[in-house]
Amino acid sequence: MPAAPRIRPADLFTPEEWVPFQSRRGLVGPLLVLHCWGVIALAVAAGTIWPILIPICVMIIGTRQLGLAILMHEAAHGGLSTNGKLNDFLGHWLCAVPVGASLNAYRPYHLSHHRFAQQAEDPDLVLSAPFPVSPASLRRKILRDLTGQTFFKQRLLLPLAAKRGARAARATDDHDYEAIVTGRSIAPFVLVNLGLLAGLTLIGAWWAYFALWLLPMATWFPMVTRLRNIAEHACVEGSASDPFRAARTTRARWWERAFIAPYWVNFHAEHHLFMHVPCWKLPSLHKAVHDKPQGERMEVADGYVEVLKTASAGVPPVR
Repeated sequence: MPAAPRIRPADLFTPEEWVPFQSRRGLVGPLLVLHCWGVIALAVAAGTIWPILIPICVMIIGTRQLGLAILMHEAAHGGLSTNGKLNDFLGHWLCAVPVGASLNAYRPYHLSHHRFAQQAEDPDLVLSAPFPVSPASLRRKILRDLTGQTFFKQRLLLPLAAKRGARAARATDDHDYEAIVTGRSIAPFVLVNLGLLAGLTLIGAWWAYFALWLLPMATWFPMVTRLRNIAEHACVEGSASDPFRAARTTRARWWERAFIAPYWVNFHAEHHLFMHVPCWKLPSLHKAVHDKPQGERMEVADGYVEVLKTASAGVPPVR
């Protein structure tokens, strides 16, 4: 099996230049988890007190649910804490389980993606291979996300079918792959969500669980997850052969960070170059890489609108 092409830090940086990207601070990861839940709590409170704000709260909460998935991803690389047990506890119980995932299932899957990025063995290749698609096809995908169809398929139909042995273990559709991860965490997901419902019921806001937790998870969360997946790898020429083009970095404005791409997830090219650099150091790594001549080879998009235009530029060739 051909592994993805790689470079070493020494191929790009002097030892002195690389030192800042090696150091880790034990408190940053837990504080990011706290920040994510704090934003969710504030948005739930705002939507409960002022129901007119529910639409914008749904978008904020859905994006922070993606934020929990991103912090689970950080934990898969051991980046949430220098203490391995704390890293896995935070990544699994406070990040993965509430949104229906499993750190134990996700970690080997995701590390396989890094090992074989954009090669035939890449388990995430199914996400980028279909692009570009027609604008109509992209609109249909996003409509399915925003109307809850993707959520219903991932969280109910696919896990049930998998338990009956009706589907192969490998994903065959551009969003089916998530059932591999989410489908193995059904019982903890249900228990934690029952706890959230019970907590909101105790304070007299039972309806907020459905309007301000479940609704974002069923609509905005799948949609921004799709945008993230498209932006990371779709339509990057030379991604299978050049480590500097294994992924795309997307410049994110403040509103894109608030509603689409939290916790520096937009710096994906840098993450694929050096996957053990913590997510909060990726902006600095982006600048450091682009100060080198090799940095000019990297794919950088000027926002998510540009990414969507590229991904819907036409129908892909028949494979």
